[in-house]
Amino acid sequence: MKALSQTLTALALGALALTAQAEQLKVMTSGGFTAAYKLLGPQYAQRSGDTLDTVLGPSMGKAPEAIPNRLARGEHADVVIMVGYALDELIKQGKVDKASRVELADSRIGLVVKADAAKPAIGTDAELKAVLLKAKSVAYSDSASGVYVEKELFKKLGMPAKGTMIERIPVAEQVAKGDYEVGLQQVAELLPVPGVTYVGKIPEDVQSVTRFAAGIPVNAEHPAQARALLHYLASPEAQPVVQSTGLDSVSR
Repeated sequence: MKALSQTLTALALGALALTAQAEQLKVMTSGGFTAAYKLLGPQYAQRSGDTLDTVLGPSMGKAPEAIPNRLARGEHADVVIMVGYALDELIKQGKVDKASRVELADSRIGLVVKADAAKPAIGTDAELKAVLLKAKSVAYSDSASGVYVEKELFKKLGMPAKGTMIERIPVAEQVAKGDYEVGLQQVAELLPVPGVTYVGKIPEDVQSVTRFAAGIPVNAEHPAQARALLHYLASPEAQPVVQSTGLDSVSR
């Protein structure tokens, strides 16, 4: 089945390249899927002949770079890749075509410390709680994982909320600089950052799984090419790359 899927994907991309002029696709992607996209995007471009003009931004929040805020200002995109429930909100607003929605990957929250710091144990709820209580400073993101940490994780651990929500900048970068002792964010956003030690995922019973999905804005200039890109990103062929970046494949 895997070989058949790879063949069908290649045929679809090949047919698209033969029947349509190569286009430049505008892609907006949020942090959690970015590492996988940076690996898969060039592979798609090589096969299809299309080029990808990519901009990065959070799935939500007040930052002007956030994907919903970009679209609200009238910026055009052929593809948006973001947290699933944030994408659903854009679909409800009529900004993204509901029929175009594609499930891409699941993302879990992990923890990092500075590269020269001791690696703590966080395998149980009690160990994670002890690390967070002891930490002089805690940072988390302004996207889906950070909202969960701030609103729910501390409560589940039975401890007072503490820490700082970091806007736009990857949390691990702030930990690497020494501005914060501990950083919490989606694993796929922690792994690419140098200068930190990735400790691991937080325990599953206090974990929050974020689904990443993609869709095509209703005013996309190249919807056919956008559909081909989404088909490739969600294909079985792409899953080893997706998993290598710290994401989990979606059960289909």
